[in-house]
Amino acid sequence: MAYASAKHGVVGLTRALANDWASKGINVNAIAPSFFITGLTEPIQNDPDRSKSITTRTPVGRWGTPEDIAGAAVFLASSASDFINGATLPVDGGWMSW
Repeated sequence: MAYASAKHGVVGLTRALANDWASKGINVNAIAPSFFITGLTEPIQNDPDRSKSITTRTPVGRWGTPEDIAGAAVFLASSASDFINGATLPVDGGWMSW
């Protein structure tokens, strides 16, 4: 429950800041990743049952990579996203589409 509350807190903070800072020409958006290959997730990656449950549940069938996050960050930092404000972009291989 604490994890879900924290995630929703980020969404709410992103929206609130977007509303407060839009008049100053500042866009505020967030990236919501799912399971990514990092040192923190290494124990789960190395557990065959848990890793399989994640890749089976993820429509793209794999863990995320740092490059997957980088693309989203570059997009949100570029002028291509100038009219996007207060959004939370899921970078999750389709995890949230279930």
